[in-house]
Amino acid sequence: MKSGISVMSAALLVALAGCGGGSTDASGQEAAAGQGATAYPFSIKNCGVDVTYEAAPKRAVTMNQTAAEILIHLGVGDRVVGSGYEVSKAPDDIAEQYEKIPILSAKKETIKHEKLLEAQPDFVYSSFSSFLTAAQGGERDQLHKLGVPTYVTEFDCTYHASVANADFPMLFEEYRRLAKIFGVPAAGEKLATEQQAVVDKALGEVKKRDTPLKVMWFYSTYAGTPWAAGPGGLPQRVSELAGVKNIFDDAPTKWAEVSWDEVAARNPDVIILADLSRGEPNDTAQEKIDLLKKDPLTSKLGAVAGNRFITIPGSYMDPSYGSVRMVPSLVDGLNKVQ
Repeated sequence: MKSGISVMSAALLVALAGCGGGSTDASGQEAAAGQGATAYPFSIKNCGVDVTYEAAPKRAVTMNQTAAEILIHLGVGDRVVGSGYEVSKAPDDIAEQYEKIPILSAKKETIKHEKLLEAQPDFVYSSFSSFLTAAQGGERDQLHKLGVPTYVTEFDCTYHASVANADFPMLFEEYRRLAKIFGVPAAGEKLATEQQAVVDKALGEVKKRDTPLKVMWFYSTYAGTPWAAGPGGLPQRVSELAGVKNIFDDAPTKWAEVSWDEVAARNPDVIILADLSRGEPNDTAQEKIDLLKKDPLTSKLGAVAGNRFITIPGSYMDPSYGSVRMVPSLVDGLNKVQ
């Protein structure tokens, strides 16, 4: 009975929101006519699903931290009424805004369907398709039938699957789409332009080498087994842009379970460490370094013995506002490798 009441409440709220007036900008002012304001309703195809947005969201829920951060940078963070699945401390420049958002999931867990509905959302945004399933926040079709439109990043329409043409233009198009959904299209264009400039500046500082360095993107371990970046994700694309070879660019998925024997056999020149604070074993960069140095096999690798590590926040490796920071972080680290 409790579930039914929550569903009815969510549907009623969305119906009322859909009857509201024009779109608003980040400060809550009505968007000026003729200034590129979104015309509602409008429809898009997202991850193969046709979705219609009847009005600018006023009660958005983001299924994970990096999704919330993108909306904050688009100037609509005050419309986010809940978020979940945190991987690291929020960046200082948005920490104050982020900390005002209620966290709807337990640590290391995702938002569950009942909790999601209790927040009475009129829009749900996720950076991971696996967060919108029957066992988690609810299936997209289920939410759409309740009048709650969704958006899932095109980088993860299918869990961990490699994505053709994964690149920054795809991320920037996501900004534009989200900004249009929220009725602030100019904010999406501005953010895309600013971030493209960051990428361009960093690539202009790449140190040329006769032989490309080999790198391993070391994200995490599960039951002692390492997970590394494969093809079809932003880490692979950043490797290509920076002129280095990802040693697991032939893996079957964009994030692949590999083995320490494979790592040793492929012998990376540099190991790129995801720095996470979820609380999982070997999440932080220092824990990863300690693990590599203590293991009899990996401790003998040149990258480990020579401390050729580059630390990058783990959230940057997922499609996020911070993803462009992978480029200057990697370029700077590589330029220091002798």
